Amino acid sequence: ADNVGDNVGDVAGMGADLYESYVGSILATFALGACAGYGWQGMLLPMALAVCGIICSIIGSFLVKTKEDATQKSLLTSLRTGTYTAAILSAIVAAPLCYFILGPENNCWGIFIAILCGLIGGTLIGYFTEYFTSDNYKPTKKLAAASETGAATIIIGGISLGLMSTIASILIVAVAILISYFAAGGTTSILDEMGGFSLSFNQGLYGIGIAAVGMLSTLGITLSTDAYGPVADNAGGIAQMSGMDEKVRERTDALDSLGNTTAATGKGFAIGSAMLTALALLSSFIAQIKLLDPSFAFDLGVDNPVVLVGVFIGAALPFLFSALTMSSVGKSAQRVVLEVRRQFASDPGILTGKSHPDYARCVKICTSSAQKQMIAPAIIAVLSPIVFGILLGANGVAGMLLGSSVTGFLLAVFMSASGGAWDNAKKYVEDGHFGGKGTSAHKAAVIGDTVGDPFKDTSG
Repeated sequence: ADNVGDNVGDVAGMGADLYESYVGSILATFALGACAGYGWQGMLLPMALAVCGIICSIIGSFLVKTKEDATQKSLLTSLRTGTYTAAILSAIVAAPLCYFILGPENNCWGIFIAILCGLIGGTLIGYFTEYFTSDNYKPTKKLAAASETGAATIIIGGISLGLMSTIASILIVAVAILISYFAAGGTTSILDEMGGFSLSFNQGLYGIGIAAVGMLSTLGITLSTDAYGPVADNAGGIAQMSGMDEKVRERTDALDSLGNTTAATGKGFAIGSAMLTALALLSSFIAQIKLLDPSFAFDLGVDNPVVLVGVFIGAALPFLFSALTMSSVGKSAQRVVLEVRRQFASDPGILTGKSHPDYARCVKICTSSAQKQMIAPAIIAVLSPIVFGILLGANGVAGMLLGSSVTGFLLAVFMSASGGAWDNAKKYVEDGHFGGKGTSAHKAAVIGDTVGDPFKDTSG
């Protein structure tokens, strides 16, 4: 059941999440390009950038090589070589794309700087996520040390680590937004000589949108390194179930530990790109309202009570969503545990290896529970903008989307970093530190990891 779950959560789930951000960023930039006055060139650039990013990702994937008996550090370096090379190649290709598609008359070099902001921002978010979650660095090592004094201290330490990790990610996104906005030209007004009125083009928002596309342009290799984790994890599960030599399990555990880091890095990248995409989509929403009804006056100031109510409601939605998803994991896990106990009680031969357990029953419980438990969060996500749009209007919806984007971003970073660190802290203890397997420190680390899985793989 765990092997199936790894494929569903870390491969299919992450793929769907990043696909949404990928397509969302391109579509939002389409709309913002038209509103910025770039016409078809502004719509062609994000698509061309995405195509070139795929090619750069393929080239980068060929550079992921390693020797026999490679250390975890050399494996991580090998994966980094592929992702960094893809990002550098995308940056090099972006310059002629901007020049030939937009041209110097359309501030092509400012747009190029915005793309660079996205690429560098994505790489930095990945690095800092790795710093907080990998057992090669101090934060996770300190978290593993907290296991010596029990489960409570490792839980407290993990929550503290996750909260601290939000600072780096929010600063990177903030800097990327500011630079890409002003580099792309900010807001410009053109006087129409025939009609005698002024046209306002917000080219800065196009810069933010194209930065999101730039960040996601190397998605091919980023998603591949993210899928590395569940592949290694499943290999370990197969080795254990088939009774292979202990040495095989040791090797797969080392790969799995590296996979946890790459998965956490992928999650950080997904969250950062989703934040930029959400901002671009919010901007395109405002632009579309203005196109549909030019007389409508957006008032998104903090002195507008409708906007404030929208922000508060939007800020609360990710907490509600996280509560429902965490609760669903707990309920489903309880059902699985009770089923396992029932099978042990009804067939003692399972524990001695004389008879096989009913695996399909556990997988079925997980599958049906996951689908049923996700109905309420999905309905809330879809209906919220419609319901509050009717009650509060377009200003209220804009406030709601803004509030949910900010708290959603921070919650996601916090939960993903805490979960990844708890997972790798357990692996660090299992490698022989602080007593190793079977000790009270190991038991505490396992409890931390059990809390961490729904943190990072479900709600985060």
